[in-house]
Amino acid sequence: MHTQILTSKFGAELISFKLNGEERIHQGEETTDVNGKVFWKRRFPVLFPTVGKCKKNQTIMNSKTYEMSRNGFAKDMEFEPITKLDNFHSYVLKSNDRILEKYPYKFSLYVTYRLDENKLTTIYKVVNEGDADMPFGIGANPAFKIEFEELKKENYYLEFEEDEYKIHFLYLIDGLVGTEYAKNIMKDNRIIELKADMFNNDAIIMKGLTSKKITLKSKQGKKILAVDYTGFPYLAIWSKPNSPFICISPWMTTPDTVKGTGVFRQKGDIIMVQPGKEFECKYTVEFF
Repeated sequence: MHTQILTSKFGAELISFKLNGEERIHQGEETTDVNGKVFWKRRFPVLFPTVGKCKKNQTIMNSKTYEMSRNGFAKDMEFEPITKLDNFHSYVLKSNDRILEKYPYKFSLYVTYRLDENKLTTIYKVVNEGDADMPFGIGANPAFKIEFEELKKENYYLEFEEDEYKIHFLYLIDGLVGTEYAKNIMKDNRIIELKADMFNNDAIIMKGLTSKKITLKSKQGKKILAVDYTGFPYLAIWSKPNSPFICISPWMTTPDTVKGTGVFRQKGDIIMVQPGKEFECKYTVEFF
């Protein structure tokens, strides 16, 4: 078994994972439809300091209003490489004057990819470098290649490792979390069948999960990959409608709610880190 990863300092993004020479990551701008249109330009973006959408694409911090793009700004920033070995790539983004105009907290964001045979672990570490408590959100949006013809045949499904009796699906209204839950789309308490048009209303976001792992399979029983999201309270799945990829996304936080105040630190699931302290989370993808 031979594996290889490539990463970029732009967004500290993983841009390739090959297993025995076969690419397993959606190839962003290189992947187009029959008309040459790019399905989605991202591949493995880091979501920081927000996950999803803020109301009016703005948020209030320290009584001041800041523009905040969907999924935050880290995905569009140039990181500094720290270590680049065959099986270990690490980057850091440190706040500077330009970033402080977007987000008024001093921080260091470390993104590390660790390869262990067919397992890829992504590690996020956020260090509060300032002198006040720092609120933030963080999450992943890794995009995995699938065959669109097989998707049209509804030949893919996701399977949790345990029965999910406590699961809730969040309902999105224009990218914001609504006041009521969405319809439960589980089959037999473990299965989510993938369909080409199931993301017409944006991402499917789940909370209250019992399982710590979910596996992407084909209906012939073939395992494609498994995501271990231990420690993450939310799991999202998403794709552009009718596209040859699927995102299986561990999130620590979620988009704003439709009734939210817009004040960043009042978000119900916001992470708070004290001065000089750090926060770390990780998830692992096993490819088959």
